[in-house]
Amino acid sequence: MPSLHISKVAVGCRTFDALRKRQESRLRDGFVPIVTRFKPTRADELIGGSIFWIIKHRLAARQTIIGFAEGEDRRTIIRLAPELVPVRALPKRAHQGWRYLAAEDAPLDFDGDDEGLAALPPNLAIKLAALALI
Repeated sequence: MPSLHISKVAVGCRTFDALRKRQESRLRDGFVPIVTRFKPTRADELIGGSIFWIIKHRLAARQTIIGFAEGEDRRTIIRLAPELVPVRALPKRAHQGWRYLAAEDAPLDFDGDDEGLAALPPNLAIKLAALALI
């Protein structure tokens, strides 16, 4: 398991579904490109890790980082896997840009848990997570 991730605010997305629709519309050549001004100094450690999306001051979802590229305007393109995975919500203050997130601070996915949360209907799980009840 990767030891390093990043977090980023899902600007303009008030719900998991809004973020999912945005990411689906950005899908190109099997990945979702996210443009950032500077390449992370620890980019090599991030490959295979995830970008955790902040929605309403909570880490709510993640996407796997599959690589980095340089854009035409010298900005960095973070290539993300298309699958958006809901996670167990954790409080997280909003910030500009991205921030590193250690593996031990990252929330767990809803799948493969001992409490049976994966059996919940996805919409119910997302609503309960938004209320920080799970």
